[in-house]
Amino acid sequence: MTDQPLAGRTVIDLTTALSGPYATLLLAGLGATVIKVEKPEGGDVARTNSPYYGPGGLALDRTHADDMSLSMLVRGRGKLSVTLNLKEPRARAVFADLVRDADIVVENYSPGVTQRLGIDYAAVREINPRIVYTSISGFGAQGGPGSGKAMDSIVQALSGVMMTAGEPGEGPVRFGLPIGDLLAPLFAVVGTVSALLQAEQTGEGQHVDVSMLGALTSLMACEPFDALEAVGLPQRTGSMVPRLAPFGILEAADGHLALCAPTDTFAAGVFRAMGRPDLGDDDRFRQRDARVRNADDLHALIADWCRDRSVEEIVAAFTAEGVPAAPVREPAEAVRDPLVQQREEVVPLVHPQLGAITDIVATGVPIRFSAARATLDRPAPGLGEHNDHVYRELLGYSPEELAELAEQAVI
Repeated sequence: MTDQPLAGRTVIDLTTALSGPYATLLLAGLGATVIKVEKPEGGDVARTNSPYYGPGGLALDRTHADDMSLSMLVRGRGKLSVTLNLKEPRARAVFADLVRDADIVVENYSPGVTQRLGIDYAAVREINPRIVYTSISGFGAQGGPGSGKAMDSIVQALSGVMMTAGEPGEGPVRFGLPIGDLLAPLFAVVGTVSALLQAEQTGEGQHVDVSMLGALTSLMACEPFDALEAVGLPQRTGSMVPRLAPFGILEAADGHLALCAPTDTFAAGVFRAMGRPDLGDDDRFRQRDARVRNADDLHALIADWCRDRSVEEIVAAFTAEGVPAAPVREPAEAVRDPLVQQREEVVPLVHPQLGAITDIVATGVPIRFSAARATLDRPAPGLGEHNDHVYRELLGYSPEELAELAEQAVI
């Protein structure tokens, strides 16, 4: 679509699994032509991630040729798939043809792999000096602990985030969403687009290097947990946050709700909603610092009031007083919020052969433009589905050349 911000840009996607493919998914949603390079045998490892969706619906095992993993159905949207065995020496010439007129390369190999394959930034820059070459890894291009490979849970553990959730004195808590895998791609896209703008001014591309550990740890440093603990405010507080009292997750008769009322105005609203405006004159709760010192007593009072009331009743009472409060939703309910669906931040999922999938949704591109579109209209491709289009139509390979490359297991 010509009204998309990155329309006309070409991305060579060397990524696999989650962190890299999510970055290229966003670039595709912003309008770039993303050519996903996959191994001829098996392709992206996400293609074998259970569960699958096919003619028989959802299943844990793949039993039909049209079964496709939900991981690929979500992350493959908007992309063209070609096969190329980068371990074959002859593949280097094909790869060179792919990157010669491209704008961006994105890869998430372990450090050192691209150099061994001859497809690292130095090699690509020789072919195309304007290229923006983006690397996403666990610890950065220089490598890290052990083999340099990283999984989301490893990054969460090393970042310290596991010790900020949960109750004091309990063991570490893994964040349910793979936050390390999903956060690094956001920084990678910011870096990629920034480098693209700079390349337009200078005529020179560059290497953009983003690590999962760095991305998550940098956010950890936005909250000075060590300084808070030094003045007696524990970094692990469980469902309530004493330094912002009243603030946290409260249990109701039929569920849970979130309350965020750190200011004097909001706190007074909470007291009025409870039918206890007198608490606003209590020396323990009248001002913010006093509420922090007496957070346990304050939160206990509010918890007692909530315990026998419904979530709907409590949220309505707080909201009527201008206090930020909301029910705690199950994921299935949250992703079907009419607001996020209307804004296409969550969109229906489509199978390339079977069409729209009933009652399964996927991430959209959560950016709205006033004069452009961000959309993922094309369903995920089959492995090598676009070999003919890319190699023959775009690169000009003859049918004989393609047949020879296929015979030699290059594509």
